[in-house]
Amino acid sequence: MAHDHAAVAKMSELFDPAPGRWGLRGDPHVWQALRDALSGTDVPPSAEAVAGLLRATFEELVEVDLHGEPAPHVYRQRYAHGGMSGGMVHLDTWRHRLLPLLVERAGRPRDPRTLPAR
Repeated sequence: MAHDHAAVAKMSELFDPAPGRWGLRGDPHVWQALRDALSGTDVPPSAEAVAGLLRATFEELVEVDLHGEPAPHVYRQRYAHGGMSGGMVHLDTWRHRLLPLLVERAGRPRDPRTLPAR
């Protein structure tokens, strides 16, 4: 099945709206970094490909093996922007809620009337 190039969404579109709650203070900064890193990337055609792209990009940005790291959270200086848990990235939140949310959003049909102009 060929893609209609005018209707292919970009990965960055999956990040709106941002979640109402986060795991730790570093998480919103990772969300934005992930969005920025994927801004020009088309949404892959399968949920598995979307999940793989998100995981690989997350792991690169946070410098962690998401499935191999047993800790529920890690500290990363680049995501420290104040607060008691500044710089803390809650891996369990990303594993179980945030990355699955983005994959789910990628699978939703998009109304052509709400797609940004290309």
